[in-house]
Amino acid sequence: MPSPKAYLSWSSGKDSAYALIEARRLGLAEIVGVLTTVNEVHDRVAMHGVRRSVLEAQVVALGLPCIQVPIPSPCPNEVYEARMAAATAELLRQGIRRMVFGDLYLEDIRAYREQKLAACGMEAIFPLWGRPTGELAAAMLDAGLVAHIACLDPTKIDRRVAGRRWDAALIAELPATVDPCGENGEFHTVVSAGPMFGAPLALTAGEVVERDGFVFADFRLPAAGAAGSGSV
Repeated sequence: MPSPKAYLSWSSGKDSAYALIEARRLGLAEIVGVLTTVNEVHDRVAMHGVRRSVLEAQVVALGLPCIQVPIPSPCPNEVYEARMAAATAELLRQGIRRMVFGDLYLEDIRAYREQKLAACGMEAIFPLWGRPTGELAAAMLDAGLVAHIACLDPTKIDRRVAGRRWDAALIAELPATVDPCGENGEFHTVVSAGPMFGAPLALTAGEVVERDGFVFADFRLPAAGAAGSGSV
């Protein structure tokens, strides 16, 4: 029996990238596209602060269509839900009834996603759910994922980590209170290479800034592909 068709919630980071890899490997879904929320004020991926130009290069490397959902900043929950409802309605029109997520273990987030999707006749799939995050981090690195710290919470992790490669050396340096995958919001990543991409992206880290209580590293493409940068 063929795997069901699904879209994947693409954050631009390692967890969504590995969820795509695992959904395919385990036969949980045929990923036919990705969906990303974009901060319409700063023209960047919501939360991660990744430039739209980088997102669009990732989408090309994935070889999949992308639905970009614009959200304001700040974004009231009712606005977020209305815009996501419109996006899921479009998926339903395409005959897509499943969405894949890279969530790891936060029960409230999973319950919220399942509730909202079920209300419109869709199902949530969580390929990475419940795996010990130390082992999961090692599996991601073994799979060839290359990711860097694009955003961090300076109350939970040293701001000097911003822009660094997320690798075994960095994970070994993290305090015991920090999840190695950053699942509790300690940090977010931008992925530049891995088996989900047709070719790696040549990203470089630029300015590091603090905004709204978070620290962001401004990753960008080579100059020829970095038009429409927006602010962090």
